[in-house]
Amino acid sequence: MDVEGGNTITLSDSETIPNGGRDGFHDRGEERNGKFVWKDLVMAYRTLGVVFGGLVTSPLYVYPSMNLKSPSESDYLGIYSIIFWTLTLIGVVKYVCIALKADDQGEGGTFALYSLLCRHVNIGIIPLRRVHSNSGLSLPSQYIDGQKQNWLGKFFEQSLVARRILLFVAMLGTCMLIGDGILTPAISVLSAIDGLREPFPSVTKAAVESISAVVLIALFMVQKFGTSRVSFLFSPIMAAWTITTPMVGIYRIISQYPSIFKAISPSYIIHFFLRNGKEGWLLLGGTVLCITGSEAMFADLGHFNKRSIQMAFIFTIYPSLVLTYAGQTAYLINNLNDHDDGFYKFVPGPVYWPIFIVATLAAVVASQSLISATFSVIKQSVVLDYFPRVKVVHTSPCKEGEVYSPETNYILMVLCVAVILGFGDGKDIGNAFGVVVILVMLITTILLTLVMIMIWRTPPILICLYFISFFILEGVYVSAVFTKIPEGGWLPFAISIILAFIMFGWYYGRQRKVEYEMMNKIELENLGTLLSRPEIQRVPGLCFFYSKIQDGLTPILGHYLKNMRSLHRVTIFTTLRYLLVAKVAAHERIVVKRLGLKGVYGCVIQYGYADSLNLEGDEFVNQVTNHLSEYIQSCSDGVLNVMSIEQEMLELEQAKEAGVVHVRGKTSFHIGKETRWFDKVMIGFYEVLHSNCRSSLPALGIPLTQRMEVGMLYEA
Repeated sequence: MDVEGGNTITLSDSETIPNGGRDGFHDRGEERNGKFVWKDLVMAYRTLGVVFGGLVTSPLYVYPSMNLKSPSESDYLGIYSIIFWTLTLIGVVKYVCIALKADDQGEGGTFALYSLLCRHVNIGIIPLRRVHSNSGLSLPSQYIDGQKQNWLGKFFEQSLVARRILLFVAMLGTCMLIGDGILTPAISVLSAIDGLREPFPSVTKAAVESISAVVLIALFMVQKFGTSRVSFLFSPIMAAWTITTPMVGIYRIISQYPSIFKAISPSYIIHFFLRNGKEGWLLLGGTVLCITGSEAMFADLGHFNKRSIQMAFIFTIYPSLVLTYAGQTAYLINNLNDHDDGFYKFVPGPVYWPIFIVATLAAVVASQSLISATFSVIKQSVVLDYFPRVKVVHTSPCKEGEVYSPETNYILMVLCVAVILGFGDGKDIGNAFGVVVILVMLITTILLTLVMIMIWRTPPILICLYFISFFILEGVYVSAVFTKIPEGGWLPFAISIILAFIMFGWYYGRQRKVEYEMMNKIELENLGTLLSRPEIQRVPGLCFFYSKIQDGLTPILGHYLKNMRSLHRVTIFTTLRYLLVAKVAAHERIVVKRLGLKGVYGCVIQYGYADSLNLEGDEFVNQVTNHLSEYIQSCSDGVLNVMSIEQEMLELEQAKEAGVVHVRGKTSFHIGKETRWFDKVMIGFYEVLHSNCRSSLPALGIPLTQRMEVGMLYEA
């Protein structure tokens, strides 16, 4: 490590530091490692309240969701074997061991996988937002891929159709995960509250639905406090659930069927399908629910870290589920027809009410995992410009991925309550739920395979082993759950189609705007020609002209000059750039430069997710002008002498005193008679979305009297 202006210290495994430095360094390293381990343990504990709620509470509704007809002991052993291997292969092998390694700057989920592919291979439709070279910042080394592209990467780069299909697949996965965020709270809470009907038969179905709706509304109301505070409250509940349910399971195993673990042998799966045929295949629509919430492990990665999620799953969640399902199955083997209420009837009478209370609270927590995942994927989509801008609040100064979106939260709340009141029956919600769960997993398998081929360069034999195994496993599940579409499975498809149409409409409109702006942008050389015209006057004052274009100037500038026939004597073309870091260092926050014309400057304001841009207007202006003054004074290239620098400084001060104005463009499309019908529909839809979404510029506390919007119509 080189430290400028001081001594140079180099540390390596083979070198030593005089005066006992190595021992001191070693002790401090052990201390730091101990702190990291303790931090991971604390974080793993918190994941119980956010990440694993949906997965660990699945025993509430797996058996009740199956349409079992006169099941036998052999049937239950076969079902348990399917559940065990599904949890092992998909939960442990796929997600814990493979998927969690495919993060995109700490973010997980299907859209993060797509973003990861776009960063390493030129397959994105929208170009990657790179940090401007003049900012003094560079991309992290993990995003600079110097490897030669393989055949698949070249194929995607050359085929627009393939790139669009890949984008559609990523969008579909995102929309399905959002659908999951609607169905998980509904089925979890409804299944838990339904336990009231066992000791109190007089409790009606409508009462259960109403209580479930009230519980969910309360849950959504506390989301604004952030994942950390929520997980602090919820983790003790999930810890209690994770401990108590396997204890009940162990009791049932010992007392009713001690040999249950013989069903771990895959031979029971083979005999199950040979014996039941088509009926056994259809039952997969219920068994798939045992792995629900696994995608949240990946999608919630931005809220925690890989190691904490892996530790929590391997050492708590997985053993808890294996023992709980074993206990349920052991009970059902001795009570063959109790599967319609397969959870609460398996609970012994003396501990019924404590388990009911824990189950109800755990169902609320289960909803949290998919709610947090939905916030994450919405944030990713907004940052990548694939979704209309909604308010995204970073609730933690330490974790970039810990976010909350008010609009998303309340829309989810309304939809969850509507699902409970509309469906009511847990089996119908389970049918819809299964479709969402397995389709998201299949899409993740496809995208992970592409990551292995194009980025990781995994050996072909391992790629084939992974893809064939999981594609067949999840493909069989998909074929089974598709039969449930008429029985409630249509709901996630309807939700996904609406969301996908919104995403595609927004994406299409943004692409058309980018294309128009790039084709009509003003080069710096052309700006000099425009300003040299006699009708263009330089008027007193300081102007901040906001632009999104990095290479060149926005076409709105030409529209402004043509109609206003003037430009302020000091004009600063300002770009606000969001970086995927917590905070941008003070000396890198504002970057200024000359643009080669008198009184014309460029300014890039860089901010991270934990930076606040809610500055007062005068404070913002002062910060920029102070940086500009320092930049002018530091320029000593031999061309500008001291007097010219002083003159430039004086003109800047005079312009500031004359008055400050902030100019931003407000563009829309002009849809004429010659516009194609497809463009009329998609661009018209985009304009509706654009007029109802938030501004792309963060609030800077600029006084209304200093704001100016320049409207311009783009040809569709």
